[in-house]
Amino acid sequence: MAKRALISVSNKDGILEFAKELVALGYEILSTGGTKKLLQENNVPVTGVDEVTKFPEILDGRVKTLNPMIHGGLLGKFDDPSHQAQMQEHGIEPIEIVCVNLYPFVETISKPNVTWEDAIENIDIGGPTMLRAAAKNHQYVTVIVDSNDYATVLEELKANGTTTFETRKKLAAKVFRHTASYDAYISNYLTEESFPESLTLTYELQQTLRYGENPHQKAAFYKKRLGSDFSLAYATQLHGKELSFNNIQDGNAALQIVKEFKIPAAVAVKHMNPCGVGTGSTIEEAFDKAYEADPVSIFGGIIALNREVNAPTAEKLSNIFLEIIIAPSFTEEALEILTKKKNIRLLTINFSQEKQDPFKVVSVEGGLLVQEDDTYGFNDADIKVVTDREPTEEEWEALKLGWAVVKHVKSNAIVVNNKQMTLGIGAGQMNRVGAAKIALEQAGEKAKGAVMASDAFFPMPDTVEEAIKAGITAIIHPGGSIRDQDSIDVANKAGIAMVTTGVRHFKH
Repeated sequence: MAKRALISVSNKDGILEFAKELVALGYEILSTGGTKKLLQENNVPVTGVDEVTKFPEILDGRVKTLNPMIHGGLLGKFDDPSHQAQMQEHGIEPIEIVCVNLYPFVETISKPNVTWEDAIENIDIGGPTMLRAAAKNHQYVTVIVDSNDYATVLEELKANGTTTFETRKKLAAKVFRHTASYDAYISNYLTEESFPESLTLTYELQQTLRYGENPHQKAAFYKKRLGSDFSLAYATQLHGKELSFNNIQDGNAALQIVKEFKIPAAVAVKHMNPCGVGTGSTIEEAFDKAYEADPVSIFGGIIALNREVNAPTAEKLSNIFLEIIIAPSFTEEALEILTKKKNIRLLTINFSQEKQDPFKVVSVEGGLLVQEDDTYGFNDADIKVVTDREPTEEEWEALKLGWAVVKHVKSNAIVVNNKQMTLGIGAGQMNRVGAAKIALEQAGEKAKGAVMASDAFFPMPDTVEEAIKAGITAIIHPGGSIRDQDSIDVANKAGIAMVTTGVRHFKH
């Protein structure tokens, strides 16, 4: 009796060669639909599944392989006398190899104008059922869901006449990961609740990393297949070493800040906090401002720019040590300049932001925190001038910039800035006045006539008092403290403007 292999694939890459090799090794090929037709057209001997089941495909192909003649052959234990007797009684022959991949559900729902009916028809039923049955019975059955595994299976079959248990177990685990991921895409597509009773997320391996946050930690980078394309997972690397764990964290932080701006902007990041943000009429001017904001901390940092990098900007970028430069594009001249530096990573990314992730997920010990992304901007806020003096037009522009930046700074956060650039940033302090002192000290004399942004309200007037001493002329913060009036009174006494937004921007 010939050994049997069942082949039914949506992705037909390499399947002809694989099937021909199996036939040469003495396997009878069972198949259905388009796979069967392809094999027949290429003179590969094939038996239709309906010839085995003695039952035709029905319901427009929805039912093909859901039959005991197939699943008995997949699930029967080859060395169990009871199983073998039952199979013999019902005329069921064992199936040693199953090669199946699934209807392209993800590709279907990725289409911009996909219909509900088309999505539903691309939910595979028979394929996952066969895969799971064969994977459960991997002690005896070799199951393949990935064309990259064809070569390994053929190599072992030719060498040993069978595959090893270790290989079958590895392939079975891959099948269960694959079907779990497939079901997750379907359930997420159908789910309307923001926070359902259970949550299954699926990601695909982008790359293994040399190490994690520190050299003793192993790490890998996974991408969300239907997630935001404004992401390092979908960036194109043009030059430089592979990204590290910390590069990816910092690069993501830089992207989240630079996307706040429509005008030319440049953002420098170190350890997931901005060290300099600049804007201008050109991208070169924007970078000049970002560099001027903190020419010390930018060393070894990451730069994200929201306009094409040209030669003059590239010349300036090349004069300092940077880990990564991210931009929508680089001119040929800019690339010629920057690629002279062997290790610098140059990445391009889609700035159209057509797809965005509405939720953020954070791992905690034993669980996940899920929340909506903080997309509140200045135009969403409940803006109120709470002091006697209103901001000048120039101060309004500066307050908008500060408010856009401070939401991306680790709390407690204070940003001192003018209308074009940050001047001082106080990040991650345990008290607000401490963050203010750091930002004001960094700004120095430039704080005179500048504005201040705070990610949360002032519980006491001490932060406002420090700002006034440094020469700050306008402040923006959420408000909402039971002692707001104390801060307002101090501001009025000094003649500075204060604006509240009604929106807090904590970041942990």
